Amino acid sequence: MNKLISLSVAVLFLFAFSVPQSFGFFLSKHKKVEAEDGVVRLAIDKIGDGSAHYFVYNDNGQDVKFFVVRSQDGVIRAAFDACDVCFHSKKGYSQEGDFMVCNNCGRKFHSSRINIVKGGCNPAPLHRVEQGKYLVLKVSDIVTGARYF
Repeated sequence: MNKLISLSVAVLFLFAFSVPQSFGFFLSKHKKVEAEDGVVRLAIDKIGDGSAHYFVYNDNGQDVKFFVVRSQDGVIRAAFDACDVCFHSKKGYSQEGDFMVCNNCGRKFHSSRINIVKGGCNPAPLHRVEQGKYLVLKVSDIVTGARYF
């Protein structure tokens, strides 16, 4: 009976860790984006609600993950879903109200500081520009974050 329980636990353990790896794309909170003419355009009316929106850009087989969020001051901010300190954990950030929280160490960063404060465990800034109805990110800027992933 003990062997059956041990075997069951081992199977559940393997399933729990292999399914997300095998089907991670389907379970990911990151929406795939494509570039056109060297830029990624995100419709502001789809991302400007104050919630963090997560994206992934694939550069020749290398996924680069980032998020955008409109802070309380009305600015739409962008950052890689990683930081200089905890990026090895590949856990990224989650949102708690006006804060982005490192899923590895638990540090909180006010969304109004994204793109302003750099280094440490702060979300690594991603250059972006608002152009009319779009937030525009250059592919050349996005791929600089590949080192985090």
